[in-house]
Amino acid sequence: MEKIKQLILKTVSEALIEDKQPLTVTVEPKQLPVLAKALRDNAELPFDMLVKLIGVDRGEELGVNYLICSSTDLSKEIVLKTGTKDRENPLLYTVTDIYETAHYNEREVFALLGVRFINNPDMRKFFLNGDWVGYPLRKDYDATPSINPVTLESKDIIDVAPRIMENEKGELVEETVNIFEEDDYIINIGPQHPSTHGVMHFRTALDGEIVKKIDVHSGYIHRGIEKLSESLTYPQILHFTDRLDYLSANINRHGLCMCVEKAAGIEVPERAQYIRTIMDELNRIDSHCLAWACQTNDLGATTAFIYGMREREVILMIFEKVCGGRLIINQNVVGGVMFDIYKDFQKDVKAFIPYMREKLREYDRFFTHNPIGLGRMVNIGNLTKEDAISYAVTGPAGRGSGWSCDIRKHIPYALYDKVEFKEIVRNECDSYARYLNRLDEIEESLHIIEQLIDNIPDGDICAKTKAIIKLPEGEYYSRVEACRGEFGVFIESRGDKFPYRLKFRSPSMALVSAMPLICKGEKISDFIGIGGSMDYVIPDIDR
Repeated sequence: MEKIKQLILKTVSEALIEDKQPLTVTVEPKQLPVLAKALRDNAELPFDMLVKLIGVDRGEELGVNYLICSSTDLSKEIVLKTGTKDRENPLLYTVTDIYETAHYNEREVFALLGVRFINNPDMRKFFLNGDWVGYPLRKDYDATPSINPVTLESKDIIDVAPRIMENEKGELVEETVNIFEEDDYIINIGPQHPSTHGVMHFRTALDGEIVKKIDVHSGYIHRGIEKLSESLTYPQILHFTDRLDYLSANINRHGLCMCVEKAAGIEVPERAQYIRTIMDELNRIDSHCLAWACQTNDLGATTAFIYGMREREVILMIFEKVCGGRLIINQNVVGGVMFDIYKDFQKDVKAFIPYMREKLREYDRFFTHNPIGLGRMVNIGNLTKEDAISYAVTGPAGRGSGWSCDIRKHIPYALYDKVEFKEIVRNECDSYARYLNRLDEIEESLHIIEQLIDNIPDGDICAKTKAIIKLPEGEYYSRVEACRGEFGVFIESRGDKFPYRLKFRSPSMALVSAMPLICKGEKISDFIGIGGSMDYVIPDIDR
């Protein structure tokens, strides 16, 4: 990273570099986009993926942390930091022209912290209504219920976006821009619609049957989980992760536990690592079965949907026997796992492996080569590798665009450095590639489980931890491969039993952010199938 440090100082000589893990660089607001662009365009090691964009109230200033990494090696990480002391009119500069995934994330920071981003083309609030009073993630936020009363009244859709732009003279100009053209024919998909896979609203402009533009609205089930976490202890926060992407509950919780364990220096027993890894992969198979079932159902194959749910039920029975939960799987705790495996766990899992492999062959015969299904997936919803990286689309969807982005390979955790498995990558970039990836990943998950199931060692299932966990002062990051892509956790601790700031990185938010791009020019009838191929989960976004 010495060459990277030289590049940073060459680009911004006043940059403050902290030589820690990850490398942390603080710059003035106007220098941030300049440095980010230089790092992205670095030929030898391009830092071209924005992993997380984290708004923080630092007390003396409002700021943003940007965790960036290289798409060629996800383990190469840099944190860029900037901020402003102007709390009345906080302004920073956008990086949307450098990283497309920043768009919704900057709007989230505006809604929750009040920071506006110069040159962002659309500064409407994301998650919160435009008339919401106050900024919930500020430390001085007034949460008095009467200020923002609960109402059942419908809110008007705002199709005019405010923004603040810098002109050629360097002057800041406040203006508004229409989201749609005056004569656009607009239909509403959602917020209550089976094809949205949750409570999400897609305002869609059409030219006949062809999609011209999609405007995404979220916030219909916003729960303020990150704000609530600031007043809860770390063991209490664990329960929230099950309610983000509920189809990746075990893996999400694993990610949070890892972050706390890393910060506290807790070593997880080997037996617990085996159980965690096996349960994570069972969770992945469970999720991919449901994804297959839902995508085929979106394309009209009702029988296939029932088949997918059938196999999923076998896994849910194993989950229930292990931890008592079927959908909300609360097995992982700080230091290990809550429950040991039951007497016949290994027997049940080993019986499931050949059963599932036979069902995969059945899926292949039943739907994979169906000409109607192929017509709705092949060369539909194309997402190039370059766009996948810029939008930070990871998981099976990103790997369907030819991008090697599996955290288990790039930054191994648990036992992933001790097992052999293939990273499933396809270069077709379409809905069909994403469909096939999930089926092939089920096979790889079975292969991982097969290597571990007979070798679970004896020993403790959880490390001894203090009744009250206080993390050392500092900032901590963790990244895991969830069912839909990279799930990330950021914790800022000030030495208390509560996090000063906690941020979850949602893989589904990146997936949804790419929908306007990959649906443009497609038939409206294919919107449903494209959304199914992306496999986003709305509560994972609307946290």
